[in-house]
Amino acid sequence: MSASTGPGLNIAQQEAVNFLHGPCLVLAGAGSGKTRVITHKIARLIQMDMPPERIAAITFTNKAAAEMRERAKGLIGRAAKKVVVCTFHALGVRMMRQDGAALGLKPQFSILDSDDVTSILKDCGGTTDAATARQWQWTISLWKNMGLNSDQAMAQAKDDTERQVATLMARYEERLSAYQSVDFDDLISLPLKLLKDHADVRHKWQSILGHVLVDEYQDTNATQYEVLKLLVGERGRFTAVGDDDQSIYGWRGATLDNLKKLPQDFPTLKVIKLEQNYRSTSAILRAANNVIQPNPKLFPKTLFSELGEGEPVRVVDADNEEHEADRTVARIQSLRANSVHKEFKDFAVLYRANHMARVFEQALRRANIPYKVSGGQSFFDRAEIKDLCAWFRLWVNNDDDPAFLRAITTPKRGIGHTTLQALGVFASKYKLSLFEALFSNSLPAALSARAVNGLHEFGRFVNDLEYRARHTLGAEAAAEFLKDWLKEMGYEKHLYDSEDNEKVAASRWTNVLEFCDWMGKRCGGEIEDAAGVSTGSEKKSLLEVAQTISLLSTISEREQEQNVVTLSTLHASKGLEWPHVMLVGVNEGLLPFKLDDDDGRNRDTSEGTLLRLQEERRLMYVGITRAQRSLAVSWIKRRKKGRETIGGIPSRFIAEMALDKNTVKEDPREKLRALRAEFAKKAQDSATAAAQSSA
Repeated sequence: MSASTGPGLNIAQQEAVNFLHGPCLVLAGAGSGKTRVITHKIARLIQMDMPPERIAAITFTNKAAAEMRERAKGLIGRAAKKVVVCTFHALGVRMMRQDGAALGLKPQFSILDSDDVTSILKDCGGTTDAATARQWQWTISLWKNMGLNSDQAMAQAKDDTERQVATLMARYEERLSAYQSVDFDDLISLPLKLLKDHADVRHKWQSILGHVLVDEYQDTNATQYEVLKLLVGERGRFTAVGDDDQSIYGWRGATLDNLKKLPQDFPTLKVIKLEQNYRSTSAILRAANNVIQPNPKLFPKTLFSELGEGEPVRVVDADNEEHEADRTVARIQSLRANSVHKEFKDFAVLYRANHMARVFEQALRRANIPYKVSGGQSFFDRAEIKDLCAWFRLWVNNDDDPAFLRAITTPKRGIGHTTLQALGVFASKYKLSLFEALFSNSLPAALSARAVNGLHEFGRFVNDLEYRARHTLGAEAAAEFLKDWLKEMGYEKHLYDSEDNEKVAASRWTNVLEFCDWMGKRCGGEIEDAAGVSTGSEKKSLLEVAQTISLLSTISEREQEQNVVTLSTLHASKGLEWPHVMLVGVNEGLLPFKLDDDDGRNRDTSEGTLLRLQEERRLMYVGITRAQRSLAVSWIKRRKKGRETIGGIPSRFIAEMALDKNTVKEDPREKLRALRAEFAKKAQDSATAAAQSSA
């Protein structure tokens, strides 16, 4: 029985909830109830008279924020609408919309998506190769997450390639400034600049936020940590909830240094460990504890469970990828026949890399088992949705040149590439955005009268739409406006004209209608906004709602839980759980992913390799701890590498689970003796109680 000092909380959880007046680090092991702690702490802060609007709970995904908001609502009711529950990036948007003018940004700045950034970098770097531009984009993103601007990146550049990218970064920064636009990384780096360089803004936000709670703290990068420090100031009223054993995002800038810095930067830091796991059986947790044990520990902890020993963790070997997939499907079928968990949604197949999904998809299709591949295309990544979002961005920010170019060419309106190229040259010469250049008195000298008339017609259409969107309030009005707009620009005809397959065109049109319906609901206050604040029953203008669109990566409100088997990478599985998990492809060179060029056979001991190995071990730990009731780990004896077939080596992590050492077979005679002793004790207790009663 779990010790508890409050409803649904064990002693450690209760301690974390009740520590309110200083810096607090909650080391929350996998499945230890961290979301419960955060939501109960929000309730406790409000109970102690902190206004809900002064509490910020920051997490890393819109989905996690939505779940946290819903859980908080169950505890504190309507007050949950006032709590700031959002992602780091959404908080950055809120800060920049309010105070970005200090950095030269207008409140209606645009947020560029990845495709926009790639396009701008191709233009800045004079290349048509998207792969090269994406590599530049990745390097610039890493620099921004380290808190570096182009000058600082140039100063730290190690070679000619990095110097070239730093030069390109300077041009890219100039272009973003001209477009009144930011990229996703700027939503952290620019708020940091605001807080650092503008004391009035810093004091304002420190007074606005009375307590900051950060979920998944181990996933923060250097810039996010600096933002947190400046938001909480010297008083340090924050709660960081995380687990150093689940830090798996080093490749995108997350750093365990942030955990190391906390005790140094906040000497009064209270550290509380949550070690009781409410998800998995003891057999699964023992394998997890053993795997993670070789990693160096910042704050040692050992997970335990009161859910019983459970099924032993199974290790399965397979001849090749196809055999592994067939054995995985057979296991799903067997468990469905013999387990209380019979729904397809109770099963997950986890792997290290996306390309490994294909063979499992084929095997599941052959067996007529429904499945989904987690981390598929986002609704907002569809071309038709990007088209509409470009128009929204242009209404919000006329200086958004990438949005301008997409809107003016989708659907086509007789304005050709030659005209747009001439407009671009003219705008660059006079340092104007493309939209500003439309109405310049000097434009007729640079373009033909026919071209100018076409551009003016487009400009007037955008201005008219912007005015109408600004004055369109509520769901019904928004739905009517969007319907009229799509008709005016002939978007349905554009979709059917641009697709050879009528079914594909019809599907895309359905997506458009669903998206517009969703937008209308936001205007009616039926859905929380992108910054994580419920709109309640308050009506919003379509223009206000359009400002939030660029921040969203998925429409989580559209997604219904499906009764299907989940195929997922280990990274995408973090934060999720299933009764039955199959961890596949657990081979050297796959997990851990190749640490060197010879497929992991050479155990290199360089510092960089050791750090990568430690992160791969944490990834294995994350995979193991997704399982609630059963876990199977499989490896293959032969696997394909390019056109070759090579021998497969079981991952070192399989041995590190130490399954043989920890599997203790219970002696039936000992069990019988224990039962007899238990019955004898109960009989003795009953006799004693009866004697006391008669006396």
